[in-house]
Amino acid sequence: MSLKVENLVVYYCMRRGDCRAVEDVTFEIESGDSVGLVGESGCGKSTVAFAILRMLPEPGEIMSGHIYFDGEDIALLGVEELRNFRWTKIAMVFQGAMNALNPILRVSDQVSEAMLRHDENLTKEEAKDKTRELFKLVGMDPERIDHYPFEFSGGMKQRAMIVMALACDPKFLIADEPTTALDVTVQAQIMELLKRLVKDLGITLMLITHDLSVVAETCNNVIIMYAGKIVETGSVLEIFQKPWHPYAQGLISSIPSIEKSSDQTLASIPGSPPNLLDPPLGCRFHPRCMYAQDLCKVEDPPLLEVSRKHKAACHLASGRIKDDKWSPGKMEVER
Repeated sequence: MSLKVENLVVYYCMRRGDCRAVEDVTFEIESGDSVGLVGESGCGKSTVAFAILRMLPEPGEIMSGHIYFDGEDIALLGVEELRNFRWTKIAMVFQGAMNALNPILRVSDQVSEAMLRHDENLTKEEAKDKTRELFKLVGMDPERIDHYPFEFSGGMKQRAMIVMALACDPKFLIADEPTTALDVTVQAQIMELLKRLVKDLGITLMLITHDLSVVAETCNNVIIMYAGKIVETGSVLEIFQKPWHPYAQGLISSIPSIEKSSDQTLASIPGSPPNLLDPPLGCRFHPRCMYAQDLCKVEDPPLLEVSRKHKAACHLASGRIKDDKWSPGKMEVER
């Protein structure tokens, strides 16, 4: 049950112009893997997820590219085929559990709806029984399935959203910022739950987040996006120990280390992400990059292999430009 995205391009076509939200994105997630999709707000992470499920909000549109799941091109599926595909093969835990549940329906009815839609032989009572089992699986009291969402805490609502995603036994789970608006303790519990589900149920996980520390604890591999493009991919160990792209170096160097003193100086990335209605020519990161040279301003670097299964899209990584201050690894911060 592998997922393969090839040269995906997604635009939001508006009166002001075309917002180039995702540009030439290519990656592959193997069965049983757990991958973190990381980047700043507005970099295209959630757009990639919605494109995979063909749920792009208006005026979003897949302009080109292919999305293969287990060899089947999702981009070619009809309306009814899509309905049968979602939730049974790929399910999603949506961002913002506080607002994702219908406030006037019991939680059991919302979970059962997906089950009954995808299995005509299932009775309502059987769907309720399965909901109880799923509540147990995520560490919730099964007697609370008939409660309304307002009777749940934030952490319980998020667990209920995970229950809904698991309702039809999918093998691939997309979790879009699953700990948004939750306190730190509950965040840790939710992430631990996702790790356990991946291990116990054999689920493939794509975790969308801006928090690299969460990725380090939960995932095996990382995809880092910037301004609609992938800038670096690789294993968690490779990315954290030896990032190549200056953006990835800045992200990782901005994470506090428990091994250093409390007065440690952290790296910061100057400036703001570009306007995707009019992105800069060449490398989209060059206006914020301390190593940018003339070539970076006119030519977009391809995503090239820098070591086995580790890729970076940077002219420095490819050797086309040189800078004595740059080297693979974390940024050295001047105090």
